[in-house]
Amino acid sequence: MALPGLLLPTSSIIIFIFLAYKLYQRLRFKLPPGPRPWPVVGNLYQIKPVRFRCYAEWAEKYGSISSVWIGSTLNVVVSNTELAKEVLKENDQKLADRHRNRSTARFSRDGQDLIWADYGPHYVKVRKVCTLELFSAKRLEDLRPIREDEVTAMVESIFNHCTKPENQGKSLAVKKYLGNVAFNNITRLAFGKRFISSDEITDEQGKRFRALMANGVKISGSLSVAEHISWLRWACPFDEEAFARHGANRDRLTKEIMDEHAQARSKGGVAKSHFVDALLTLKEKYDLSMDTVIGLLWDMMAAGTDTTAISVEWAMAELIKNPRVQQKAQEELGRVIGHERVMTENDFSNLPYLQCVAKEALRLHPPTPLMLPHRANADVKIGGYDIPKGSIVHVNVWAVARDPAVWKNPNEFRPERFLEEDVDMKGHDFRLLPFGAGRRVCPGAQLGINLVASMLGHLLHHFSWAPPEGVKPEEIDLSENPGIVTYMATPVQVVPTPRLPSHLYKRVAANM
Repeated sequence: MALPGLLLPTSSIIIFIFLAYKLYQRLRFKLPPGPRPWPVVGNLYQIKPVRFRCYAEWAEKYGSISSVWIGSTLNVVVSNTELAKEVLKENDQKLADRHRNRSTARFSRDGQDLIWADYGPHYVKVRKVCTLELFSAKRLEDLRPIREDEVTAMVESIFNHCTKPENQGKSLAVKKYLGNVAFNNITRLAFGKRFISSDEITDEQGKRFRALMANGVKISGSLSVAEHISWLRWACPFDEEAFARHGANRDRLTKEIMDEHAQARSKGGVAKSHFVDALLTLKEKYDLSMDTVIGLLWDMMAAGTDTTAISVEWAMAELIKNPRVQQKAQEELGRVIGHERVMTENDFSNLPYLQCVAKEALRLHPPTPLMLPHRANADVKIGGYDIPKGSIVHVNVWAVARDPAVWKNPNEFRPERFLEEDVDMKGHDFRLLPFGAGRRVCPGAQLGINLVASMLGHLLHHFSWAPPEGVKPEEIDLSENPGIVTYMATPVQVVPTPRLPSHLYKRVAANM
């Protein structure tokens, strides 16, 4: 009966401590401006669901660097090219740590992978493995047949669907086909396994993989507000059992596949270029723990499954809304490839406009619009403001790529802008940062670029694309779902019409 009486003074003390801490921060540091935080929760309940748009709106009001309090944790958001350069180049080392909540800490074995590791000797070592070994130009070339296999399998699947009498002229959700390409591609690159058959049937290991990925998202999302306000965690207890079970299932499946590869090599098989074979071969050379090997493989699954499919779906939506661009890309494909063969990655250098289409889609719709959170490992100044050690820093790459001070007509889908000026998108030009920059730039950027360009090229070469009957191009919904990655709120529906001779719609299978 005395509990309510105890809660009142306790909550008052907590609020007092929070306000005192906030006052201390403001007196000691010159913090960036931002929306006024509420006691205890900060700005948590003022943030709109699509965060990068919300932060961009706040940037217009408070400036291109702003403070956002999530609980008692200071988050600093930068939204223009100059500040992005300060964060990712000039102060890169001081801002190269990762913020890990309870779920990412458990998934990564407290940063034993690459994505969630703090900057230090472990990160430098593992990144070296990725840069020199896993994503080297030679390995990417060795694995090119897998990428071309999966893209042509997608083309065949769409062709078989749209040429059935009952489907002719009807729309389809391109997202499903793009997702299958991305999933099969990354599982084959990482594990040498194709889990989805040509008949779109997922085998048992594939079902376990997808269940694990879905479960990881589910249990991460269940942590809610307790992740941001530590003293509330007693009310939202961490389900240690659920995370332990998830981790055990993940490790069991990964080791099962690794054992298959090890047995194949022990029987005289040749080590292949798949990432799992590479990591097993390099484990001793780089002194990698099993937690790190498994963490790296799942980093690739997480980073490579959704991002490429998302990028291509956004590009397709823009191409439906902008038929002029679609026609121009198809004219280029007709001149370079013709109508008697299919495109390969070797054709990229002769298809500049196609590359510009891919780049423009990544500019307008970066798959991770706030990047992943950086954490300050020391006090630092950005834009003339103090960023205290422990603060979380976000670069709003979505806002940077739509800055009217840098981009002419920034909201217009106009690939020609990249013919007029070559803009690097692998971390060297801070106007365009779909893969990040600095010490934490994505090591698989070139792989992602190749796959996006290949998927787009094949879709445009093999088919013409139109909106569903009764839908005008300008009516296509370009709003985003909330989340770390930018899924379309309404998956785009498209009507494909084949453009090439029927014999060019066959999958080009690669047995590797």
